Amino acid sequence: MANTQAMCSQFKVDILNGLHAFGTSVVRGATTKDAYKAALYLASASRGAGDTVYNSTGEVSGTNYTAGGVSVTTGTAPSLSSTTAIFTPSASIVYTTVTLSTAFDAVLIYNDTSSTKLAVSVHTFGSQTVTAGTFTITMPTNDASNALIRIA
Repeated sequence: MANTQAMCSQFKVDILNGLHAFGTSVVRGATTKDAYKAALYLASASRGAGDTVYNSTGEVSGTNYTAGGVSVTTGTAPSLSSTTAIFTPSASIVYTTVTLSTAFDAVLIYNDTSSTKLAVSVHTFGSQTVTAGTFTITMPTNDASNALIRIA
């Protein structure tokens, strides 16, 4: 089975239950935003809408890549563009000086603050390999048509 780009279905329920904070102006036990991470997955993995939490099944491995991925920079707070709620990380996601010789084509964004590492979304791209290089996922424009996470 292949990786499929999707907002994780359980994430939609988790939002309604107040389990994610992409910004700091929240009302719950803590008023700080959560930390998010981005893990890369092999082209042969099966990541998609059914993911509920981060797990290492199908995750890439290689030189200078740490299981669980890298931190996602969330300097830009969620906002509203017309009637669509939007959020895009404020910086590209960068894996520095890695060697990932087995083809990969997906990244899972997940809540690293949550004890269960709640899944947020899976994003796919063309199959890649990297040899002693830097792999960068450039973030889209943060608007109603392009934001990484859009809830209309």
